[in-house]
Amino acid sequence: MSPKELVTTWVEVFNQADAKAIADFYYDDAINHQVANDPVVGKEAIYEMFKNEFAAADMVCIVENIFEDEEWAILEWKDPLGLRGCGFFHIIDGKIKFQRGYWDKLSFLKMHNLPIPNE
Repeated sequence: MSPKELVTTWVEVFNQADAKAIADFYYDDAINHQVANDPVVGKEAIYEMFKNEFAAADMVCIVENIFEDEEWAILEWKDPLGLRGCGFFHIIDGKIKFQRGYWDKLSFLKMHNLPIPNE
């Protein structure tokens, strides 16, 4: 599966809010760094992150563009509430080794009526 195909499938699973299935896309030592948060290291920690996030908010990823460059896929997305972001996926042999995402955390928290940290 090409990086673009993998990210297309990843989005489908993300939209099902299935933390276990989405964690299976990652290597055991993968890193998921949403720049608004600290990096999450390891497949089990990534599973916990998605489990908690899916429980906290209804999230939907609408693909605007997916680009591919060798081992990388770049996802430009939006959600039904108007939030937009971009994700970079380093994919090696059909699994995600590293992911970095850019999005506005404050807008996300406000849109989903979630608490805003005091930090």
